[in-house]
Amino acid sequence: MVARKDTKKVMKSAKKEHPLFPSRPKNFGVGQDVLPKKRDLGRYVKWPKYVRLQRQRKILMQRLKVPPSIAQFNNTLEKTHALELFKVMASYRPETKKDKKERLKAAAEKKAAGETETSKPGPVLKFGLHHVTTLIEEKKAKLVIIAADVNPLELVVWMPALCRKMDIPYCIVNNKGRLGTLVHQRNATCLAITEVGKEHEGKLSTLQDICRAQFNDNKDALKKWGGGIMGLRTQTKLAKRAAAVEAEERKKQKMLG
Repeated sequence: MVARKDTKKVMKSAKKEHPLFPSRPKNFGVGQDVLPKKRDLGRYVKWPKYVRLQRQRKILMQRLKVPPSIAQFNNTLEKTHALELFKVMASYRPETKKDKKERLKAAAEKKAAGETETSKPGPVLKFGLHHVTTLIEEKKAKLVIIAADVNPLELVVWMPALCRKMDIPYCIVNNKGRLGTLVHQRNATCLAITEVGKEHEGKLSTLQDICRAQFNDNKDALKKWGGGIMGLRTQTKLAKRAAAVEAEERKKQKMLG
């Protein structure tokens, strides 16, 4: 028995390699062979907890049926209109401490020289949830901008209904970070504009009409439920099931015919 095992080992070790195609095993160690391109190693990475929660939340929002009051935040302002909106709103950023200091200093110098100069700042964007809510309730806001990715969404989920009730045009845009940059903040849930210069009055009225058409007067979006999108496996399974039912119905029709 021992001799047979030894002969088998010798036969395995004596296996000849093909002279034209020798085996060249790759070594992916440091300084050795280069890894193949376009290799997605994302599933091997242990992502941080906040990334996993973001992804799970996104999948849940796709799978579950979402009521219209929450689903309306997926309907954001079109890209071309959003670019025009941010271009106009960038002209009404609140002044920084440095700008305010310079303005007051210039006003003091003119006053000392005997000139009459009002040191009032121009119209600026208003931010802060309580401040914007007050402006909507008092009907002072001319246009309200709401971020779509506020977390938790309960902070602003009621604001579109309030804007519709007070007949104030509003729009929903993609990124709270973009709103934050307009008011020198990291993030902003919502912004409001109460006054603009004469040079931007025409653009503001156009944006108001666009926002009214897409958000205030769009009754279909207020009735439309969101979510309910199953995964690829479930979709494939349901498609196969539907195809089998159709095939069975055809067989019955042929039998009856």
